[in-house]
Amino acid sequence: MKIPIAKPRRGRPPKVARDNPDTRAELIRVGLEHLTEFGFASSGIETILKKAGVPKGSFYHYFASKEAYGETLIAQYDSYFSRKLDVHLLNEQHTPLARLDHFVDDAANGMARHGFKRGCLVGNLGQEIDALPVNFRGQLTNVFANWQDKVANCLEDAKAHNELSSTADCGALAEYFWISWEGAVSRAKLVQSDKPLKLFLQYFLQALPK
Repeated sequence: MKIPIAKPRRGRPPKVARDNPDTRAELIRVGLEHLTEFGFASSGIETILKKAGVPKGSFYHYFASKEAYGETLIAQYDSYFSRKLDVHLLNEQHTPLARLDHFVDDAANGMARHGFKRGCLVGNLGQEIDALPVNFRGQLTNVFANWQDKVANCLEDAKAHNELSSTADCGALAEYFWISWEGAVSRAKLVQSDKPLKLFLQYFLQALPK
């Protein structure tokens, strides 16, 4: 008895059920990958849906608009990156300034794994802020403030370990760290090398008041 062989269907990717609990997670995962490489303003929803294999109807089941989707992606990236910072900056097995070094090494290795095509989603959005929804500005500002607090706390710990002058303004130094870091990440993507990241850290550490 012959068993009929089903021929593969051509055309659109299979639709994902609207009640599939993995659909929202897949949209977020693909969106993060796409935006860290291409940015938000120039990214069409259709491209992301095609990569995720999700129909437009399912997208609007989980997100009211592209703007709402973007807000979710920023929050998810902040959560992911904050955990990465905590892994390094709260690791008391190393001195505070060594923790910063380990964070930069980890980030450089991550960029290298992706061929220096992906950068920092928050930094990317900051560079195209005039083309983004107005409320993104406040959300991005809050994300950077959160990251700056983590670096400032690490630098305060460096004071306690006598690695940093007791008069150092850790808040200002942390802000300077992130301003310079985002520029280094952008340059690393341009030249496809971790040299800008290493150079940034070298001179940041050298310039710290001892």
